[in-house]
Amino acid sequence: MLGGLHLAEPPGAPDCPLLVVGPSLGTSAAALWNAAAQHLSAHVRVVSWDLPGHGSTQGTCHDPFVMADLAVAVLELVDQSSPGAVFHYAGVSVGGCVGLQLLLDAPERVATATLICTGARIGTSQAWHDRAATVRRSGTRAVQDSSAQRWFAAGFDERDPATYRALIDGLDEINPEGYAQVCEALADFDVETRLPEIVAPVCTIAGAEDIATPPQLSHQIAVGVQAGCSAVLDGVAHLAPAEKPRDVAEVILSHIASYADSKT
Repeated sequence: MLGGLHLAEPPGAPDCPLLVVGPSLGTSAAALWNAAAQHLSAHVRVVSWDLPGHGSTQGTCHDPFVMADLAVAVLELVDQSSPGAVFHYAGVSVGGCVGLQLLLDAPERVATATLICTGARIGTSQAWHDRAATVRRSGTRAVQDSSAQRWFAAGFDERDPATYRALIDGLDEINPEGYAQVCEALADFDVETRLPEIVAPVCTIAGAEDIATPPQLSHQIAVGVQAGCSAVLDGVAHLAPAEKPRDVAEVILSHIASYADSKT
């Protein structure tokens, strides 16, 4: 099993639609999604999962895996709570990549997807292998400063110091091998040519100041799938659910509502 499954607090009512949310590399789902979940949970039942070696799974280590393995693990985790359920999905960065993989490999399970600060391919294979080697050699503290520069728009540490510290300090607690393995999964991930296969409604959210996954990557997804839309948030870099949780929640809920309206 590659991840840990837990209900975000406060959970939505049992009869609410199920929303599965995924994290970004170097973060726990709880730290990244907690604030947004407060806005979401009156309307959807929020369930989150953690990457290997991150958050609730930080003490675990696994054989090498690819993005498709993470997608299978997410389905298995969902089935523990709601066997066979069709769910809505929202994921950030690598969590968004897992969302794309789910849309390709299990389209019958995903009602809608909101893909946040992500891409059909992110960075270069060599850059990911280099980062994996750095973290194996020196630990996650070696990428703490560069992560802070990518993750947050200027001034976020002063606007919300508690969230900033929770995410930065949490990076130091992540299993270096788990972090490195996720880097290697990203090195091998490229579904750019497969976007036209995706039939479920997809909404992308980009941060206007995101240097890790610039808005053009989100736009590529939105125009590449069969039913896509997009939003760009000003004053946001790479961790949009932490930086502007209410705005992210509103986009997700609007996307889910549009899907529900189309079915009535």
